[in-house]
Order: sequence, then structure tokens, then C-alpha cells
Amino acid sequence: MVHLKLALKPSLMLKEKNELHSRNVHNKGYDFAALMQIHPALSSFVFTNKYKNISIDFSDANAVKALNLALLKQHYKITSWDIPQGYLCPPIPGRVDYLHYLADLLKMTNANKIPHGKKITAIDIGTGASCIYPLLGHQVYQWNFIATDIDPKSIQYANNNIQNNAYLSEVITCILQNDADSIFNGIIQADKKYDITMCNPPFHRSQKEATAGSQRKWKNLEHSLSSGKTDDKNQDVNLNFGGQKAELWCSGGELAFIKKIIKESQQYQQQVLWFTSLISKKDNVNAIKQSLKKANVAEVKVIKMAQGQKISRFVAWSYLTKAQQQDWCDSRY
Repeated sequence: MVHLKLALKPSLMLKEKNELHSRNVHNKGYDFAALMQIHPALSSFVFTNKYKNISIDFSDANAVKALNLALLKQHYKITSWDIPQGYLCPPIPGRVDYLHYLADLLKMTNANKIPHGKKITAIDIGTGASCIYPLLGHQVYQWNFIATDIDPKSIQYANNNIQNNAYLSEVITCILQNDADSIFNGIIQADKKYDITMCNPPFHRSQKEATAGSQRKWKNLEHSLSSGKTDDKNQDVNLNFGGQKAELWCSGGELAFIKKIIKESQQYQQQVLWFTSLISKKDNVNAIKQSLKKANVAEVKVIKMAQGQKISRFVAWSYLTKAQQQDWCDSRY
């Protein structure tokens, strides 16, 4: 494999029209000097490239893990974090962006105020070994989280990441989903209410497609580097080439997975304020909207998230009318 190195300036200012969420602390990029000070182990992976920019080799899994831990220490007071070899190593800036937009979604029915604290309970579907969304979500907004996954090893590492950081075991609960065909069954309890669900679904339809997708990313990256067209954005947002089967692909891909979430969400209409899921492929939006129409949801939102030159999005739906949503917030927050 060719080792490709991305240029990142020491104190990076975004110049693109599209930026991360305004509350995202990573809008100015990586301050490698500060990161190396707070996590000295990162120093062995940092170098100055031929363009006189400070960087790491993003094809080196250990380098990316070291960068992630440094970011978690610097911005989120997470002192211990690890994932097993070969599992997805999530880019922190993009992951926390989803959470900021979810906070804005809850804000809409809460007198224009973002709800903080333990009164909020979120469900992270497919949390992965990193458990990154619950870790970030609690540290930024102090929400409670239910973290689910079908992979026992992911749950093991997720639990380790929680237990190795003070107090998180009180606010984040990991649950192994024993039924691979279920999303919420066995997770949502009959006497509980949940404010939001979130998911970063497996994108590909097969292992072959996942492998081909990674190869295309490497080819595109190599072309950008050779042509000198790299930008000053946090380039790691889309360069996540690791991952296990459940993290990368499922039968029918992203569209089938989200349709499964929609179908099962109908059983829990009055227990969840907002169901949400990331959508990687723009072409899937209309089909997802059609599925939601058939499910007779009360409200649907497709929310764009600008990340440099890339536009991400997530879909959110609620079975509650606006009046019921307001009652929900009045009674809980």
C-alpha cells in the first residue's frame, strides 16, 4: 500500500465557503503544538512535509489513533480511549458535528434553547468500539446515552472506553443487540422515553463494494496530492479505511438499513421525540422520504451539514405533532 501524507498547517484556518458547525471547536483545524504537549505520544507521528506543513500519515492507523486521543484529551476531557486493530477509527471533527446539529434539532421545540444535562437521553445505534458519539455527546452537552451494537467486541471496547474515564459509566450504558435483525427491539424499554436516536449506518451493500469504495478513496486522494489540489481543511473527515463487516456494509446497504430503522420506529411512536440517521448518498434521500410518508410520520427534516467541500446530511422524523413535541419538551426539560 502506498503511504499518502496529507498537508495540515499547524494553526489551520478554514478558507472554504462551507465550514463545520459554528459551535464545532475544530473549525480552526489542528494545533499540533498543543496536541503534542497534551499527548506526547503523538510527537512520534508528526512531521513537516515538503510543503512546510505539519502533518501525520493518515494511512498509519496508530498515527490516527494518537491524533484522536490527543483531540479527546485537549477538547473533551477524555483521558483514555482505544479501539482494536482493524476497527473504524472515527474522525472527531465530523462526528461531533452531527451532535451539534442534533442539539439544534432539540432546540427548535425548546424555546430556542439547547437542552443540556441528564434529562436528555439519546440512543446511538451501532456505536462501534470507539463509542465516539456517546463520549462526545456527554462531554459537550451532558446528555445520557444508550450505546448499542451487534458486535460483542465493539461493546467490550466501548465499555472499556467508558469505564476508563471517570463518571461516564453513570451516564452511558452499552447494550449488546443480540438480534441482528432488530434495531430498537430489546433496547427501548416500555416505561422509558428517549429524546433522540442517532445512527451512522453501514454504507455499502457488500464486502466487495466496501473494498472498491476504499480503493476509490485512495485513488482520489493520490490524485489530489499529485496535482497539488489539497485544501486546508481537516482532510481526515472522509479517510476512514478501516472497519469490520457490520461497520461498513449490510445487505441492501445504507438505504435498506435506514428503511429498517423507519419500519421499527413505528412501534415506538410515543416513546421517542426524534429518530435520526445520517445519509451518505444524496440519491437515497427521496426513497427515504417515501418510506417515511408510508410510515405516516408527523414531521420530516433533512438537515445538511457542511464540512469543507463535502455536504453531509441526516434525516430526522417524529411521529409527534408540533403541539405534542412542545408538550414533550415542557414536561421533560
